[in-house]
Amino acid sequence: DNSVDLKRIAILASGKGSNALTILEYFSASKVGTVVGVFSNKMTSGVLDRFIDRDQPAYYFENNSELLEQLESEQVDFIVLAGYLKLIPLELITRFPNSIINIHPSLLPSFGGAGMYGMNVHKAVREAKVDKTGITIHLVNEEYDDGKILFQKEVEITPENSAKEIAQKVQLLEHKYYSQIIEKLVNDEF
Repeated sequence: DNSVDLKRIAILASGKGSNALTILEYFSASKVGTVVGVFSNKMTSGVLDRFIDRDQPAYYFENNSELLEQLESEQVDFIVLAGYLKLIPLELITRFPNSIINIHPSLLPSFGGAGMYGMNVHKAVREAKVDKTGITIHLVNEEYDDGKILFQKEVEITPENSAKEIAQKVQLLEHKYYSQIIEKLVNDEF
């Protein structure tokens, strides 16, 4: 049993959890990391139900100290943000240096910062009439969307694309690349 060597990954999510499930499935076959559970700040978030339905650990927390306790009791090595909408507190960044990773649904530094998440990003992208958007996977620091960029991938969009269509194009990239880049980080390839 080589599971002792696997790095322990926690997923933080606030929403429905499509990225979280993609990551869970990817790491079920990984040789470098394993998902120890999903952690959410919203008791009503769909991601908790979806993990419970698959007999996977799902944690709800009310505050940062409760989250830190849960992460430490699970002996977590890496934290993956998958649609987690709160700013990560300094105590967590200090406790997990260069070990917290996030995906953002645009090509940072464009369309990033406070309030720029989900459909807000795709609507802004559409209104700006740019011809491409994409994903940015980055390490997390104490500023929104400001950590070291590890990976970017772009996709072409047209003026006819609705914000919803842009969101779908971007989500395909998220599902294709996020787990691979997490695995590289866990495997110390950056």
